[in-house]
Amino acid sequence: MKLIQLPTQAFEQKLKQEIDENPALEKGKETKEDDEFSNQEEQVNDSEQDDLNIDAYISDDEVPNYRTQSNNYSADDEEKSIPYAAGTSFHQHLKAQLNTFRLNETERQIAEFLVGSIDDSGYIRRDIIDLVDDLAFTDNVFTTEEEVERILTKVQQLEPAGVAARSLEECLILQLKQKKEKPARELAIKILENAFDHFAKKHYKKIMQKFNIDETKLKEAIDEIAKLNPKPGGGFAGNTKIVEQIVPDFTIRIVEDRLELTLNSRNAPELHISSEYSNMLKGYAASKEKSKSQKDAVFFIKQKLDAAKWFIDAIRQRQQTLMLTMTAIMNYQEAYFFTGDERKLKPMILKDIADKINMDVSTISRVANSKYVDTPYGTKLVKFFFSESMKNDQGEDVSTKEIKNILETIIASENKKKPLTDEKLSAHLKEKGYLIARRTVAKYREQLNIPVARMRKEM
Repeated sequence: MKLIQLPTQAFEQKLKQEIDENPALEKGKETKEDDEFSNQEEQVNDSEQDDLNIDAYISDDEVPNYRTQSNNYSADDEEKSIPYAAGTSFHQHLKAQLNTFRLNETERQIAEFLVGSIDDSGYIRRDIIDLVDDLAFTDNVFTTEEEVERILTKVQQLEPAGVAARSLEECLILQLKQKKEKPARELAIKILENAFDHFAKKHYKKIMQKFNIDETKLKEAIDEIAKLNPKPGGGFAGNTKIVEQIVPDFTIRIVEDRLELTLNSRNAPELHISSEYSNMLKGYAASKEKSKSQKDAVFFIKQKLDAAKWFIDAIRQRQQTLMLTMTAIMNYQEAYFFTGDERKLKPMILKDIADKINMDVSTISRVANSKYVDTPYGTKLVKFFFSESMKNDQGEDVSTKEIKNILETIIASENKKKPLTDEKLSAHLKEKGYLIARRTVAKYREQLNIPVARMRKEM
């Protein structure tokens, strides 16, 4: 069950770990020596075995076919390498800029400590007093809050603009102060400094009253703010994070008017028992006298063989479960896979697939929540194809995913000066034949990460 849950890249890491830790397990094609491994039953049965029943380990019907490769993929199908970010890291980039300031030894230690406290988004999210304490405990630098504040103002001058801010408000203000002076910029700074809460909640009328300005000037100031980067560290190309790459576990293609499902070859390695272990067992079977050291060695071999055989069998079961589950999903959502039209996605819950392939719902959940499938319409998480059902005004079952797509379309085309409330969105859906209550609309909107009407308002 643990192996089923692992996506391709994590599975590869687990496979490597298992091979590194178990010398009885080898990766690659079998050799003639491996074939001989399965023919030792008679030799072992004729030999003195004492209390060690090793024939169970060298005469299993499945040996030497430990290969788990099947005909649903090509070993050369996928690119094996995973790209990593290269170049100067974000923090190295910032530290290099400290050379432009004249700092004594203590000031530089404080500045470097502050740079090291900046997170990947570009913020320092700790109180100054905590930084002062950490400097004393970790760097043996005894300083004051005022001194750290003074050095922080220098660090906040580094590029990218807005870095080392302690809040979104401060981040935006730092960026504005580095821009050319003009009325809209000055007004934008005043709004952020004195009416940030109104700005965040889009209470535009209150802002206009507070600063005695018209809508045109407010729009110019908001446009200035909209150009700023709320995460100055996030876009740095030299960030030390690994470049994330989704490796699909399955591929679905349309071949001659039929759907073809394949499993990523990286999920189906060729594994077999080490030939060295075969030779050890043959030597033990052939020897007339069994020494204590030989028996100890064979006990060790048996343990490793048990683990290797179990792991190979678990991989085989994993492959079979993955293919069985995804085949059932593909057949269930056949209309979608032929067209790419999300309106043709049928309502489908985990139990629907579990019942079809006679497996536990928890098994289907593990596959759905961690696996990706490459389709003609893009790479999608398997759980994308699952949704509950609701009835339309015709009494037909429709997928909640279809309703959410329509909801997104309605919101995308609304008048942003007067965004639609949940009540009005419910009315629009009703006109289209979907009887959805306001509370349900609010739930779907939140699941889509769409804010309430007031927060969608634009000037």
